[in-house]
Amino acid sequence: MFSGVTGILNRGHKIKGTVVLMRKNVLDINSLTTVGGVIGQGFDILGSTVDNLTAFLGRSVSLQLISATKPDATGKGKLGKATFLEGIISSLPTLGAGQSAFKIHFEWDDDMGIPGAFYIKNFMQTEFFLVSLTLDDIPNHGSIYFAYEEDNRRIVLQTYLPSETPAPLVHYREEELNNLRGDGTGERKEWERIYDYDVYNDLGNPDSGENHARPVLGGSETYPYPRRGRTGRKPTRKDPNSESRSDYVYLPRDEAFGHLKSSDFLTYGLKAVSQNVVPALESVFFDLNFTPNEFDSFDEVHGLYEGGIKLPTNILSQISPLPVLKEIFRTDGENTLKYPPPKVIQVSRSGWMTDEEFAREMLAGVNPNVICCLQEFPPRSKLDSQIYGDHTSKISKEHLEPNLEGLTVEEAIQNKKLFLLDHHDSIMPYLRRINSTSTKAYATRTILFLNNNQNLKPLAIELSLPHPQGDEHGAVSYVYQPALEGVESSIWLLAKAYVIVNDSCYHQLVSHWLNTHAVVEPFVIATNRHLSCLHPIYKLLYPHYRDTMNINSLARLSLVNDGGIIEKTFLWGRYSMEMSSKVYKNWVFTEQALPADLIKRGMAIEDPSSPCGVKLVVEDYPYAVDGLEIWAIIKTWVQDYVSLYYTSDEKLRQDSELQAWWKELVEVGHGDKKNEPWWPKMQTREDLIEVCSIVIWTASALHAAVNFGQYSYGGLILNRPTLSRRFMPEKGSAEFEELVKSPQKAYLKTITPKFQTLIDLSVIEILSRHASDELYLGERDNPNWTSDKRALEAFKKFGNKLAEIEKKLTQRNNDEKLRNRHGPVEMPYTLLYPSSKEGLTFRGIPNSISI
Repeated sequence: MFSGVTGILNRGHKIKGTVVLMRKNVLDINSLTTVGGVIGQGFDILGSTVDNLTAFLGRSVSLQLISATKPDATGKGKLGKATFLEGIISSLPTLGAGQSAFKIHFEWDDDMGIPGAFYIKNFMQTEFFLVSLTLDDIPNHGSIYFAYEEDNRRIVLQTYLPSETPAPLVHYREEELNNLRGDGTGERKEWERIYDYDVYNDLGNPDSGENHARPVLGGSETYPYPRRGRTGRKPTRKDPNSESRSDYVYLPRDEAFGHLKSSDFLTYGLKAVSQNVVPALESVFFDLNFTPNEFDSFDEVHGLYEGGIKLPTNILSQISPLPVLKEIFRTDGENTLKYPPPKVIQVSRSGWMTDEEFAREMLAGVNPNVICCLQEFPPRSKLDSQIYGDHTSKISKEHLEPNLEGLTVEEAIQNKKLFLLDHHDSIMPYLRRINSTSTKAYATRTILFLNNNQNLKPLAIELSLPHPQGDEHGAVSYVYQPALEGVESSIWLLAKAYVIVNDSCYHQLVSHWLNTHAVVEPFVIATNRHLSCLHPIYKLLYPHYRDTMNINSLARLSLVNDGGIIEKTFLWGRYSMEMSSKVYKNWVFTEQALPADLIKRGMAIEDPSSPCGVKLVVEDYPYAVDGLEIWAIIKTWVQDYVSLYYTSDEKLRQDSELQAWWKELVEVGHGDKKNEPWWPKMQTREDLIEVCSIVIWTASALHAAVNFGQYSYGGLILNRPTLSRRFMPEKGSAEFEELVKSPQKAYLKTITPKFQTLIDLSVIEILSRHASDELYLGERDNPNWTSDKRALEAFKKFGNKLAEIEKKLTQRNNDEKLRNRHGPVEMPYTLLYPSSKEGLTFRGIPNSISI
């Protein structure tokens, strides 16, 4: 913006400025200790002000301009005089919620050149959030607009590659990055803005006993894992490698600063569920024995959405004062807890039970990126046979060929007609331990056939247990096939439930947590440590990091920790996180690109003549069809943007910040995978385009696909149970007799019980919601996010393309021939529609992983 700028400023000229600040939101991630405590603070922020605006005047906040064109004797940009805020601007049409505008005048002589950055210092105890600074009436130049969203002492720069930074600003650019990196020592303090890495060593609490200890994830071959943000808390007494836990979790101040936005209430609602709702409901079920912990019938489950579940008055008063919880825990003036009906039953109450819907959700459900095209028969295990013996599937040709429309198994595989949902290897090494608790589960394999109508049909489900004589003897397996009548149909429904329990755990811990939340955090850290805020790639990626470290720290505090909600309500229990670590061993960054993922799973074949270079094996695959459209638009936008700044591969190779960023991301952020040969070398523009496209896809569209449908599908626990508590009943047993006489009761006694269901529904309803001020793909919170008009034009093109695609997806959903887009539950696939309103919408692609 300032290269080649010339002009003379009159001596003594005063530059008029407007500063926009946002008061600190007291709803801090660490401030929620009791629901009542937050309410007292929460209404202050909504109904009045945190700090009287006049407190910002006087000598409370100072700014110093830095010259972009005139160096001092040391070569640094000249500093202007410190100037203080002068007066409140009562009306400014562009002000957002909670924002306030102030006048300021800077003394700026003719030998100072053109301002290119500034320092801001806060002399108050109260923090604030800097939104923007506008400088007007700069002679021979006009106005300069600085938009940045941080607090405390900091500099704000315009957009330059490192080699193009005006010489007077080079020092300030480097100084800022050094400040953000810190020195890697000591416990981090609340007000610091330091980004650093650590392993996941804060999930357990070994000082409370062996049962509360959890392995350190990351830094070892046994438990590899992406890195998290370092907090530096002291080690536990019993295990020096584990970090002590507390209600306070350090976040770099730029990440933790509370935006005044409705998504705060969603985030703190999650924490409230963990700290207030869970204990309250535990007392109802286990201390007061107020209500049985078993559902008696499917109608009773539906009653959660129709009449609600009756609870003691004092319990409801404890769990529903927060605004977000008031909406979730509907009471209608009575002592009942009531949930909104999930989409999966809004048209058909029983559609979820059909084989067609069971299979369709593998293509259009909340976990649509696991199913594979069957490559070999019978399916084989990748487990070490020296340790686990032979785990080759017991599903035979005789189980399949009567239903292959005249094909042999070999012909069906050759024609890409057979598919596999494989939840065998991921759970089998832990199954003996899992089944030693109150839960009872199987490793599962499901084989499906693609019929001539392009619908998947399940043909066989294999349920496997570790051999009773020891792991080295392999597995004991049982094969079940579809049935429509009698006790066989009830057995088949149970077999599908065991599959879905495994799929629910894999979805929550791998597809959702590991493959989006956890793998993105190292990118957030590396970007802030090595890419200056003026770097074009920083500006490209920054919107896709918003609130990710915040929500991840909350997850470690309340969701994925020892005794957290995931351990309480999902089958994997205390082994949840370490099991996700085992899956990370096979994680490949380049396979996170949607076309590469589809090819890896055999769901697409390479085809240079097709969009994105791939042709789908299943034409009616809603997640893949819509996802490829979004992927192509993202990659085109990234390509257009990158080409503006890197006119040659050599220019990219000489970018010191970019090379340092990528080196640290690979060697530290994902350090347990640093020796893998598949990492892009970051030597070409195509490398950078692919990397940035994968990051944006993962943080936006992939996360949207696996997150915002959770309540729509899983809000009916019958459809997506998270626990199994009994083995398949054997003939002659009391459980088998119950299955014959009361199949619904037997099913309900097998899957997630009532207490865990209420917790699960409470959490996934919050996770599935959009905030009122959500920013979606193709949107920015500031129209002046860059001074480069070429980039703004490319971004406008990106937004227009997304709007066009949304219309195309809507038309696709109106095509009755595409049955997988609706299924028996009559639920159109809308998860990858780019836009959304607030609430439970089953659509919308936010920019970032913010919930």
